[in-house]
Amino acid sequence: MIVAGIGCGRETSSEEIVNLIAVALSNFGIAQENLTAIATESSKADERGIAGAAKSLSIPVLSCSVADLGRVADQVLTRSLRVQAIKGVPSIAEASALVAAGPNARLLGARVAANRVTCAIAVGEGS
Repeated sequence: MIVAGIGCGRETSSEEIVNLIAVALSNFGIAQENLTAIATESSKADERGIAGAAKSLSIPVLSCSVADLGRVADQVLTRSLRVQAIKGVPSIAEASALVAAGPNARLLGARVAANRVTCAIAVGEGS
């Protein structure tokens, strides 16, 4: 399972999200058609931009609870003081990718960021 974890500001466009996913996948030599899902924190899962990106890529959006994100906090590579202050976890993109990728998930590298979007890629065994 290959998952793109996404963190973004409200009203971020689906195009911005899809473009950053493409950059992240390219960084690791992964073809876009191999992407299994987009994952994000539960309160963002219904964001128009994220839903639109998932529809554009023909993949599901997987919702991750803050509690689940907290359980993988020791595995993230990048920490955001802002996210820590707001959500109580150090990462949205990296932690969401790890949670959604399932057992033995690992990040392929640190998240990438552009404008108001962050994206991390994780691989795992799925749920």
